[in-house]
Amino acid sequence: MKDLALWNEGDWIAIIAVVVLAIFLAIGGKIAVQKEPEFAGHPKGLYMLFFAEMWERFSYYGMRAILIFYLTQHWLFSDSKSSLIYGAYTSLVYITPVLGGYLADRYLGQRKAVLFGGLLLAAGHSLMAVEGVGGQDDPTINVFWAALAFIIVGSGFLKANISVMVGQLYKLTDIRRDGAYTIFYMGINVGAAIGTILVGYLGQTIGWGFGFGLAGIGMLAGLVVFVLGKKALMGAGEAPAVLSKSREWTLYGIGFAAVAVIWALVQYQDVIQTLLAISGVALLGYVLYESFKLEKEPRERMFAILFLISLNPLFWGLFEQAGGSMNLFTDRFVDRGAVPASIFQSINPIYIILMAPIFAALWQWLGKRGKEPSAPAKFGLALAQMGLGNLVLVWGAQAYGIEAMTPVIFVFLYYLLATTGELCLSPVGLSAMNRLAPSFLASLIMGAWFYMTAVGNFVAGKIGEATGGHGGELSKAKLLEIYELFGWVAIGAAVAVLLVSPIVKRWMHLDTLGDRADDLPGTKEGPGEAQGAGVHPGTQPAG
Repeated sequence: MKDLALWNEGDWIAIIAVVVLAIFLAIGGKIAVQKEPEFAGHPKGLYMLFFAEMWERFSYYGMRAILIFYLTQHWLFSDSKSSLIYGAYTSLVYITPVLGGYLADRYLGQRKAVLFGGLLLAAGHSLMAVEGVGGQDDPTINVFWAALAFIIVGSGFLKANISVMVGQLYKLTDIRRDGAYTIFYMGINVGAAIGTILVGYLGQTIGWGFGFGLAGIGMLAGLVVFVLGKKALMGAGEAPAVLSKSREWTLYGIGFAAVAVIWALVQYQDVIQTLLAISGVALLGYVLYESFKLEKEPRERMFAILFLISLNPLFWGLFEQAGGSMNLFTDRFVDRGAVPASIFQSINPIYIILMAPIFAALWQWLGKRGKEPSAPAKFGLALAQMGLGNLVLVWGAQAYGIEAMTPVIFVFLYYLLATTGELCLSPVGLSAMNRLAPSFLASLIMGAWFYMTAVGNFVAGKIGEATGGHGGELSKAKLLEIYELFGWVAIGAAVAVLLVSPIVKRWMHLDTLGDRADDLPGTKEGPGEAQGAGVHPGTQPAG
């Protein structure tokens, strides 16, 4: 134990994170033991999902904070190659929800899909703790690829489905829906902030294995919360029909087979680029095919969904520089004192925690007065803020000189604008996907949302690769040049989106959007006994 007098900024930040984690766990315990079905105006099931997702994000973002450094410092990849691997990995994390969403919709149900995904994630984060001696000639690198594969497939079964379960707790016309998703998004970022600080601190100051090992413990804690909180879901997320054990285990076998495929795929980033293009066209074709089978209003809602989804690659391509090129920039070119660079990845989720309640209240306040911006208008505002964040960082670094260390205030301003942009896009997009999609396509549409986020993450890897120039080593001047270019591109796109947003809003047909009885847990019973907690409405036996 280091003497208290020798503690630096990084040590104090880590201790504060432990205290904050303890406070949130105490609040969670209070909600769990109370008898009332709601807390602060929302069902208890929302908070169970909040804490399960909090722990999952603790593990994922903690690992993400140090991954680029692990690639460059332990496995000795170049900066450009590391950015590309990082982008390929994060893109696959977001594309596998298409598979997980489809299997949940058709067979498993969201609850079992989330549970299986959590087990795969726990295995993957545990394997990340196996370091070997380092360098690309170390055969232990194959364990590293396997760890990434388990995490990628596990995320595919968990990400889209747990988001769908949030929506199943509310009526489609319930004005609390956007607020619920923002609260849920706050849970994501509590885990992301604390996980980033603690995993980043341990990984960069004590050892990689300690950081990754803590991420694995966080994932196991999330699984425990999810299993113990089953009753709070009131039947949400159960299988659409009775599922035989043989078919259920076959589906799990498909999951393990996917791990083997991803293990090979993640090592070849060019192949991923080709597959993203091919599968993207196929997914778009399938969604359009399903859209044209619908009547006019639901068909136009699907068109609105496709418009919103199409904006993901640009926004996330810029936003996801955070864990790649922005992480390296902070490490090498920012005056950050004694704080490990990975800890700066916690700035974004901390901003989310502070501002998510404000945004949730703002949307509700504006909504009651008929002045809330439409979802497409919010997306336009998101792009504008992300572009401005890029330009503020560039202008600040140039003002102090390329050769000088950039003041840390510009990193905070960059993440502030990226965060306000994120709050205008991500929780709003999650809510729109669940609200506008037909019930029989709910998880697939949520998967498509994450798919286009996957494209954005791969774009982020390509942008990060470009900041390394021809030599592969990140250059401050090149990074600022690339950031400035895409900052102006994002602002231009924002103007275009704001101009067409009234048309897209009309496609959403919010004035005729009604609740469907079979969308609500407990409202569609079988011909016999009443719906029980944890049982999907369609699986009730007669009695």
